[in-house]
Amino acid sequence: MAASLSRALKLPGKKGSDLGEYDPLTQADSEDETEDDDLVLNYPRNGLSPAVAGLRDEEEFDEEEEELRAQREGAGREAGSGRGQGGAAEEKAARVRGAVRTAAFLLPLSCAALLVLLCAFLIPCPQGAPHWPQWERELGDTAGVTSPPVALWDVDGDGLEDVLIGVTNISNDSQPMNTQSKKFSVWALSGFGGQLLWQKSLRGPLFSVQCGLQTGSSNPLRWRETPDSSACVLISSGHMITVNASTGRTLWTAEIGAVESSAVLLPDLQGDAFPDLLIATLPADQVSDLALVLISGRSGALIGRPVNFNLTAQGKLIGPLLHETQTGAYYVLFGLGTVEAVSLSYIYSQATGRTAASRVRLKESSWERLRKSNSSSLIHISSGSEQVEFVLPLASCQAHSNLDAASALNSSRSAWILLCDSSSRLSALRASDTRTLWSLSLASIHTRPAAGHFNDDGVPDLLIHQSANGVRKVQMVDGARGRSLWEAEFVCPRLAVEDSSVLTASGQSVFLFWAGDPLTQTQNASKAAAAAEPVLRKLFLFHPFYPTILLQLSSTTDTVLTATVSYQAQQKDASYISVSSRPSSGRALGAQMLKTLSLRAAIAEAQIVRLTDASRDGKLSAFHINKFFRRLAFRQ
Repeated sequence: MAASLSRALKLPGKKGSDLGEYDPLTQADSEDETEDDDLVLNYPRNGLSPAVAGLRDEEEFDEEEEELRAQREGAGREAGSGRGQGGAAEEKAARVRGAVRTAAFLLPLSCAALLVLLCAFLIPCPQGAPHWPQWERELGDTAGVTSPPVALWDVDGDGLEDVLIGVTNISNDSQPMNTQSKKFSVWALSGFGGQLLWQKSLRGPLFSVQCGLQTGSSNPLRWRETPDSSACVLISSGHMITVNASTGRTLWTAEIGAVESSAVLLPDLQGDAFPDLLIATLPADQVSDLALVLISGRSGALIGRPVNFNLTAQGKLIGPLLHETQTGAYYVLFGLGTVEAVSLSYIYSQATGRTAASRVRLKESSWERLRKSNSSSLIHISSGSEQVEFVLPLASCQAHSNLDAASALNSSRSAWILLCDSSSRLSALRASDTRTLWSLSLASIHTRPAAGHFNDDGVPDLLIHQSANGVRKVQMVDGARGRSLWEAEFVCPRLAVEDSSVLTASGQSVFLFWAGDPLTQTQNASKAAAAAEPVLRKLFLFHPFYPTILLQLSSTTDTVLTATVSYQAQQKDASYISVSSRPSSGRALGAQMLKTLSLRAAIAEAQIVRLTDASRDGKLSAFHINKFFRRLAFRQ
């Protein structure tokens, strides 16, 4: 009934079936259809009255509407079911995509972590060339080592400096030994294990070996770069030989005469891009004049003629030593029991009759004022009437067997000159005007001091040892003021071996010296020395950071004859190379041994020796001492 009233009140016109919107375009048609509808409604069907027909139509319409609603609900359920199934599929696809992205992120990260672990633990990092902590080689049936061992450029490519040494072999058929029964040679030995790399026969005993000469460098202080461009100068009485450092091949030979000194490296005097050399000659009777000879570093030919100097003094041959002043002037120091100086330009002009190059013609005014007269070519350096034993620059490097930038005993640009005379008086002279800076009276000194850095004032200090009455006194002298910085007494080892210094990465030096057992203040030195039979020689290492501690690196009853230090840059290590003679009965010569000892390996196994009572330095535990010394790194 309500539906009928609703349709009866319905306005004419059509609405959208979906949104119920009014359509003005069909309003006219709707009015015509309304009239038709009125006719239909008022028309009696099947004999029924219009009211009854209207009720039947209403019921039929309600049924149709219910069926239509049911169909719509069914279609909605089907659509909802479809949408549910689609949402589940999309959710599953999203989970798969997330898993793929996570795997793509974690897989490279895992590979990177695995690579880091492989590099850190499984693949070993390069540690430099392996080397034996120590080795020794018997030098055969020899009559003696004719020259100290010299550190040689790495010839065999194992990362270690090799060793060059001159030896004298005795023939098996010799009766009394004479010159003809001896064979002289020079050996190049591997720094890895002492294997023979090359050897060269010589006509006479070898008393000087110097390596590092650059064959093709106009800078006299240029460091050697490759073994092929480095040469060694071998000097024996009467001649000089220059050989290739890696093969031993002869580069040139020079007949000089009575050579009495090592070679001095000079600037390039001839403009051929090769540094030149200077040596001193002196006959054995010392009647003839001392002469300085210039030699071409390229061919070995004499540059001009020998320059003679009529020296009235007689004594030990001093130098020659090249000294470069602060203004760049070159002077040669030499003498016989005294120290004289002469300009390099004067030597060149007297030898060749030509004027030297402009950079060699420089003069030092403060030195020139020391000349006694304008007619004299010599400048008197040493003062007093006492004989001079040796002269050396106050420099921290003592590689006097090298002709390179590390050489300090035969070519010096140091601002200091150190003199020692026969009365065991040690003096330091200022290089600018040769005035005495300090002087120190000592007991007998038989070897050169070892220069190194004990304090941090930048001036090298001196380690010296004195021996008297069975006691060896080892002392550290301040290079700037001449005062004692440290000293200790030991049983005398009955050796005359030069002490050594090695520079560390911190800028301080460690010092190496031979001595017996340390003596305390309560010990009787003579009794301790008498009880020490056979004599036990000990190699000690001393560091300025621990002045009351020594490290005993080795001990032996052999007689140590000579020693030197070589460096291994890759390992930040240094090796102590020594030549010693085994004990023998009677007057027979003992077998001579060449030994090398890695300092870092020796420090790891060293014995700690305390110079004071343990109660006084009890805070210095062995653990901290060992930790400090094992972290040392050495450099040139």
